[in-house]
Amino acid sequence: MTRRGTHVKMDLRLILIFVLLGLLSHTRAQLDGNECTKASAQSCGECIQAGERCVWCTDVNFLKQGEQKSTRCDEFDSLIKKGCSLANIENPHGNVTINKNRPVTNRKREGEKINADQITQIQPQKLTLNLRSGEAQNFTLNFKRAEDYPIDLYYLMDLSYSMKDDLENVKNLGTDLMKEMQEITSDFRIGFGSFVEKTVMPYISTTPAKLLNPCTSDQNCTSPFSYKNVLSLTSEGYKFNNLVSMQQISGNLDSPEGGFDAIMQVAVCGNQIGWRNVTRLLVFSTDAGFHFAGDGKLGGIVLPNDGKCHLENDMYTMSHYYDYPSIAHLVQKLSENNIQTIFAVTEEFQPVYQELKNLIPKSAVGTLSSNSSNVIRLIIDAYNSLSSEVILENSRLPEGVSIYYISHCKNGVSEKGENGRKCSNISIGDEVTFEVVITTKGCPSNGKPETIKIKPLGFTEEVEIVLNFICECECHKEGIPNSPACHFGNGTLECGACRCNEGRIGGICECSKDEVRTEDLDANCRMDNGTDICSNNGDCVCGTCECKKRDNPEERYSGKFCECDNFNCDRSNNKLCGGHGQCECRKCICDANYTGSACDCSLDTSTCLASNKQICNGRGTCECGMCKCTDSKFQGSTCEICPTCPGVCTEHKECVQCRAFNTGEKKDTCKKDCDYFSLKNVKKKEDLPQPNDQPYINHCKERDANDCWFFFTYATKNDSTVEVHVAEELECPSGPDIIPIVAGVVAGIVLIGLALLLIWKLLMIIHDRREFAKFEKEKMNAKWDTGENPIYKSAVTTVVNPKYEGK
Repeated sequence: MTRRGTHVKMDLRLILIFVLLGLLSHTRAQLDGNECTKASAQSCGECIQAGERCVWCTDVNFLKQGEQKSTRCDEFDSLIKKGCSLANIENPHGNVTINKNRPVTNRKREGEKINADQITQIQPQKLTLNLRSGEAQNFTLNFKRAEDYPIDLYYLMDLSYSMKDDLENVKNLGTDLMKEMQEITSDFRIGFGSFVEKTVMPYISTTPAKLLNPCTSDQNCTSPFSYKNVLSLTSEGYKFNNLVSMQQISGNLDSPEGGFDAIMQVAVCGNQIGWRNVTRLLVFSTDAGFHFAGDGKLGGIVLPNDGKCHLENDMYTMSHYYDYPSIAHLVQKLSENNIQTIFAVTEEFQPVYQELKNLIPKSAVGTLSSNSSNVIRLIIDAYNSLSSEVILENSRLPEGVSIYYISHCKNGVSEKGENGRKCSNISIGDEVTFEVVITTKGCPSNGKPETIKIKPLGFTEEVEIVLNFICECECHKEGIPNSPACHFGNGTLECGACRCNEGRIGGICECSKDEVRTEDLDANCRMDNGTDICSNNGDCVCGTCECKKRDNPEERYSGKFCECDNFNCDRSNNKLCGGHGQCECRKCICDANYTGSACDCSLDTSTCLASNKQICNGRGTCECGMCKCTDSKFQGSTCEICPTCPGVCTEHKECVQCRAFNTGEKKDTCKKDCDYFSLKNVKKKEDLPQPNDQPYINHCKERDANDCWFFFTYATKNDSTVEVHVAEELECPSGPDIIPIVAGVVAGIVLIGLALLLIWKLLMIIHDRREFAKFEKEKMNAKWDTGENPIYKSAVTTVVNPKYEGK
């Protein structure tokens, strides 16, 4: 039940895609003009290549005088309007055929052992598409990660001197990693390679002593080398341990290393490395940066890297001859060989390789500890990250062919365009789908079938798609070569028209391109001697006028002498024939209910009906759908507006007042002036007739001499009698209530008085406190020292000898 619901959703999505594509195509055609007529197609094949909306009329008698063969090519609706029957319209369509559709593998680790080439993770595997120009063809790809899928892992290590302590920890990597990978796959192989740098100056020291031992005299290092394949891929982990244990550190002069040379050789030397058609992982371990294309010039190396294998006795022998590869070159080779790269680098260079990862699809970066002790955990985490993401990649597309992806991933996540190529967070056993839309614009120059391939990056499986291009119509096969209908066999009669042989022109190939125009031929293209050739609106080809094409494909010249057109008729509101007719030979043919030279006069009188259902309110005539008022006092679209006329309520106020209440200015002349309506009384204004009771009723509210309001309705019945309903109850204003007003005034005066008293009391308190503080301060300043009376004078006089020294 779930799968059926999924397929229904998928079908709805496909329908929505085609609707959107159709709308986009239609919008584009409107913006760019009619692509069919612009193409000036001379055959059915040329017509259907102009666009998906272009069709060809095969009716032999379809063309009118002065029309070119290209008139047969137009949009479907246009050809039907021009008189081409449905049976004579050639409109081929493309389709999709699935040739190979092996289902994805549901493999269990405990189940039967299956070879890697028997595992299917993407479905279908081969399709054939018949493409017509502009018409999109859609198909769906299913991808499912298989359980227990085989893995090949090649460990590529930097053996420069700074990696000495790292080498010690990698020596036991083989068996330890084998144990860890058993949790992921039962079929795992591992290999090992090392690199240092190009063996030329200034990358290494070329002195004899340094070539033997590039390290200091107290260190025993091996000779420098570019790349060495130490161990091809093997399932025996102890071999890895034994061979790696025998490796020695080397050295070089500059900080960046020649790792790109090594990666290129690992990617392209599949036979020596031992890659299988399984998941391929390359672990690149280093604590330094990298040289890339152009850096070789420092050592006098200018030849670009050729991207070929140059391993002899497992050693790269052309490092001194070819430059480092570029990043784009590496991306190409890694993708071609389905290799996923894991950069295991120290924290210092992690940002550099993170940027490199962004340029290399299906790659990951892990931070290596200073002595590579965490390398196994790093590899496991990076593999899980890489394998949980699937990215579709297609081979180079033929000219004019475009491809569009829509992904449907886990948890209902869907993306389009470039993001539609991938799905993330895919676990083993998860199945995701991709919708692929392929469109072509025209046919390739050779018209032959093309083959493209789509594959998930990092996987060996791929989908083969054969593209067949619909370049000719079916009626092309029934063409009659050298047909007598084409001027004595000067062309092939196909699809209702002559396809002229080389060097022949004309509607029926009646002329040679080498023939010059003569006066006799030109005379056949003149209406009379006083007119221009083809009315100056076309060219005289073989004595027949072929009318010129306009920039606007909707505008056309026609007639034997191109004397007619469909765009020079009278206009109204800036519209040809007012938008209510067709322009034929410079004259408007109006639609029903319209007349006039520009079809701008409507015969419909519904726009002249007033609210009382009378034409122009009975005060005017309806001309071309608009009222012309005969009474100058009345205005408006239906002669109902009278700016100088009083309102209905004001006009009849005095008569209603005198008849209902026997008051008002017309009280004395009421019987004489106010007997033109019938009067009915009701108790309250709520009892008056409502608008839905009668179709045309006016509700009025007027004031009498005592400032009281009275209410009435005024209505004109269908028999032209007037009926007035009056409410007996008046609404008079009541007098003011004196007691609350007086009480409010008194209360206000009392409150204001109390507030003023409180404010005065507060100010007095503040003033008294300030005065007391001032008094206290002056009191403190009035005190003096009482230790000595300034009036008292002692009777004792003390004299001191200034010469006395105290002896």
